[in-house]
Amino acid sequence: MDLARRLAKAALEAKLAACANIVPSVESHYWWEGKLESSDEVLLIFKTRQQLLPKLERAVREIHPYDTPEFVALPLTAGSQKYFAWLADITAKE
Repeated sequence: MDLARRLAKAALEAKLAACANIVPSVESHYWWEGKLESSDEVLLIFKTRQQLLPKLERAVREIHPYDTPEFVALPLTAGSQKYFAWLADITAKE
């Protein structure tokens, strides 16, 4: 949880995301180094623009201790135009 909070704060302060949701207590099952693993994790969801993904990924990788932290992008196909305008405004270059 502390790591998720640090990542969220860094991304928000750098205006790489307009919002970060921290979802505690996610049980993950996955393959790692040839073995089936499971662990309790925290899910961190950033709301950002596609153009900022490379910078956001670099920021996450600089802070995250994992060699391969999960970093995936899901497209937004619909939503409130007012929300999208807010997101764009928050993450706009100053």
